[in-house]
Amino acid sequence: MPTRVLTPCWPSRALGRAKRVNVVLPDTYTEHGPAHPVLYLLHGYGGGRDTWLRRSVLCRALAGSRLIVVLPESGRRWFINDHAGQRYEDYLVQDLLACVNDEFNTVGRREGQAVGGFSMGGAAALFLALRHRGLFGAAAAHAGAFEAGTRVGDPYAAFRGDPGFAMPTREVHERVWGPPGSATRRFYDPRRLADGPHDGPRPALYLDVGSGDHARVLGMNRRTRDALRERGWRPEYHERRGGHDWDFVNRALPASLAFVTRHLSGATAVEQL
Repeated sequence: MPTRVLTPCWPSRALGRAKRVNVVLPDTYTEHGPAHPVLYLLHGYGGGRDTWLRRSVLCRALAGSRLIVVLPESGRRWFINDHAGQRYEDYLVQDLLACVNDEFNTVGRREGQAVGGFSMGGAAALFLALRHRGLFGAAAAHAGAFEAGTRVGDPYAAFRGDPGFAMPTREVHERVWGPPGSATRRFYDPRRLADGPHDGPRPALYLDVGSGDHARVLGMNRRTRDALRERGWRPEYHERRGGHDWDFVNRALPASLAFVTRHLSGATAVEQL
């Protein structure tokens, strides 16, 4: 394995407790010399800090890279400041970034920091990149659930008996997002965020989705792509073979890592599988 995985436990003022996180160090990592870029990679609904390590080809895809990859967890809470008062966005951008940059030899500024994820994590990655342009130089979203704020009821009810299916019920969804029309839903509308105040240059954006994904997910990825383009953004966008699963992510991951690498200082090319 060309990487080392550390699991520090750092305090979070935003959450009021300590949180464990996995940090994947490349085989090229050095404590002295050139600083390393960092990718914060977010899991999907119900996942955790180990999900990318157990379900994806992440470590293999990082061969030859200088990227440090940080794998935080929020379980079913998303990485936003939610309707119930859980402040996972503040945890990530205020607490976690500071801990990583204090502990490791990192670039430590937007030119060397990116955020990415799958499904729930992919949407949150875009939200965070649009909101914190002074922190992230790039974002990559696999099958992002970008329109979580518009969801009403349970559009995935017909799939709940399928093995491996993981989408929140209405009750769980509204625990995070509030009822339709809530302030949280309005706040994290990606169209509003794309138009929002700028605290730095626009990050480079990468979006992809499986051609066999749920119609709702495929549609929201296309609509988000179009909305960004209408506002002058130039996201790299792909529709690839696959569904809403880790087989799709594993086929797409080398391309998104290569995209992030191209847009971060201190990085080298990622080997393609």
